[in-house]
Amino acid sequence: MKLLSYFFLLMVLTTISCSKPLEPDRIITVDTQVTYQTMDNFGAAGCWFGEGIGKYWPHEKKERIAELLFSKAVDSLGNPKGIGLSSWRFNIGAGTQEQGDSSGISDFRKRVECFLNSDGTYDWSKQEGYQWFLKQAKHYDVEQLIAFSNSPPVQFTENGLGYKLNKDFKTNLRAEHFKDYVQFLTQVLSHFEESGIHFDYISPCNEPQWDWFGEFGTAKQEGTPWSNANISEIAKLLDSTLTASQLETDILITEAAQLNFLYEGNGHAHQQIANLFHPDSSLYVGDLKHMPNIIAAHSYFTDNSDDQIISVREKVGEATKQANLKFWESEYSMLANGYKDGHKGKRTAMDCALFLAKIIHFDITKANASAWQFWNAFEPGDSDFDTKYYFIALDPNEAYTDGEFSPVKNLWSMGHYSRFVRPGMVRVEVNTGMTDLESAQSLMSSAYLDEESGRLVVIVINYSEKDQLIKLDVNGSNYYRFTQFTTSAEEDMNLYKEEENKLLDEGFNIHGKSIVTLVLDSKFE
Repeated sequence: MKLLSYFFLLMVLTTISCSKPLEPDRIITVDTQVTYQTMDNFGAAGCWFGEGIGKYWPHEKKERIAELLFSKAVDSLGNPKGIGLSSWRFNIGAGTQEQGDSSGISDFRKRVECFLNSDGTYDWSKQEGYQWFLKQAKHYDVEQLIAFSNSPPVQFTENGLGYKLNKDFKTNLRAEHFKDYVQFLTQVLSHFEESGIHFDYISPCNEPQWDWFGEFGTAKQEGTPWSNANISEIAKLLDSTLTASQLETDILITEAAQLNFLYEGNGHAHQQIANLFHPDSSLYVGDLKHMPNIIAAHSYFTDNSDDQIISVREKVGEATKQANLKFWESEYSMLANGYKDGHKGKRTAMDCALFLAKIIHFDITKANASAWQFWNAFEPGDSDFDTKYYFIALDPNEAYTDGEFSPVKNLWSMGHYSRFVRPGMVRVEVNTGMTDLESAQSLMSSAYLDEESGRLVVIVINYSEKDQLIKLDVNGSNYYRFTQFTTSAEEDMNLYKEEENKLLDEGFNIHGKSIVTLVLDSKFE
């Protein structure tokens, strides 16, 4: 009997010992009293391939694609049906589609129709596929719609084409058509306004630093260079036409092709903050009625190393703060090889998703981006490897009238931000106990507060291959309920049922090479 009692006591003590909370690998502290930028939106563009999908593909397929991009609903298991984008970029075409092969653009899918006909009339039935996705964005209550133009209508350009045939870095828009170009943009905005679709922003000068050169027959897409002087003139003319038309659409500039072009360089469209937003500059546009205190740029080609990622974005943050400007990252995909992280060969879809999350993280936490937008929502490509250009991989037929599609890990990587960090939320202080360079290969975290409801969203990226047990300390307290969503090689922003309404005091596990969003809704004293 004594022996049985002894064994029983031993079992109890062993159970108590085993149930002791494990020591966390890392404690992440969040201070909601230290605040940074207010978030405006997370979005994507639906260029090129959106036309064929929206115009020809079967309804069931294209509606599922729209749901993946725009829906904020959940399925019966609590998993998000989509990533709830809060902005959508609509391309106003230049008319290369009507030119056909005489456009000189080799890929017919990258030729874009123009609403303006050669006789000066308008045909609003054009860009039918693009418009289908625009209407879907409206249907899903996407908060901000952005129209942008890569090239003026071909009837306004120097060479009658939608791109340049020489590398002189001069705009392809003829001098006598500057006013016509802004009238065209205003007419497009007015039409959609009357149709019940309001564009919050119009971007007239996309990536002005590039030469947009193409050899006839092998040219890639529409585009034109712009100088800072050109951009200033266009902005002032557009401001006048928007005012005259009583449109409440703001102008988005400069859509710089690289982040560093905002604050350095000596080219025709460099140092854009100083040239366009310093009151002493002859090109100053900061006082225009339709010019918000926002400057936009693209994160391409500034991602070759962790050191470059961090240092360039710190400089953007400093430069925009000094100029009292908000910064928007308005285009990014993995055009360069930084996403390989020194590895040879192809990278998996999850590798790409983690690198994408890293860029979003540092754009927000170092450059203080209040908006973040991806290029491109969908493109033909592999769904398992080197998924660096798209959220949704397409496998279309030759005529592009139908096909198959697969959401890739990039979609869910973006979703951890777009689905949960809603417009109006404020970024708050997070400390992981590591330097930025250390965190870039280990654990990155940011947090966002809805000041009205008290909801707190914490995003954690485990870039390493090692599982980590994390404890979260919010304002000195662990007594919060939280819900956990995870993306890994096996999961697509899945709700962890066992973690639903769990207390932070118990900690949470984040698998190696995964992204986790914690949604904190209530606190217990």
